[in-house]
Amino acid sequence: MTRIHSYVVRYDSGFAPNPFYGFCTLATCKPDIRRSAQINDWVVGSGSNERAIRRGGHIVYAMRVTEAKNFREYDADPRFEKKRPYRYGSRKQSCGDSIYYRKSVNDDWCQRDSFHTLPNGDVHPQHIKRDTGVDRVLISDDFVYFGGEGPQIPAHLKDRQGRQLCKSGIGRSVFEDPQIIDAFVAWFRGLGQNGYQGAPFEWMSLHG
Repeated sequence: MTRIHSYVVRYDSGFAPNPFYGFCTLATCKPDIRRSAQINDWVVGSGSNERAIRRGGHIVYAMRVTEAKNFREYDADPRFEKKRPYRYGSRKQSCGDSIYYRKSVNDDWCQRDSFHTLPNGDVHPQHIKRDTGVDRVLISDDFVYFGGEGPQIPAHLKDRQGRQLCKSGIGRSVFEDPQIIDAFVAWFRGLGQNGYQGAPFEWMSLHG
């Protein structure tokens, strides 16, 4: 059964999700979603309504899960080699999400210098524990990423219990009602767009 997993993208930086190089990937954060989302489920991220952002109610991205890999498989797949972070490269390179690997099966996790390491590039134990607690990366080649300029999610997208598709606050909402899923897909497809469409919100305040 297809489901929708809806949540607020608090930090829209291009890291989680990472919408670059032809694939939208969720490789860090949101452990509950990474654990439970199945192939053909939808993950929908909406903007934060915090004072400095004010993007509540607007879509950041939506992806239909088309693959799932563990960190070892993700790291070894040549399609995702460009998603390894290079912190001194372009903005796109710096927010790579292929950050976890092991030198051998029983070794501790290694963490590449990334948005989840300490400022000096050293490993961040708390992020390692949280991220690798679910050894699963969600992958999609059927997605739209709007970043900081996505359209408003229609108010009529709600389930039979009256829950809005657009999540507000912390946590996630999971929808199994075919009515809201069909309505969402119809609206989403009707946008007539796919792939990367706009820069992450956090890039919009940067210059150069």
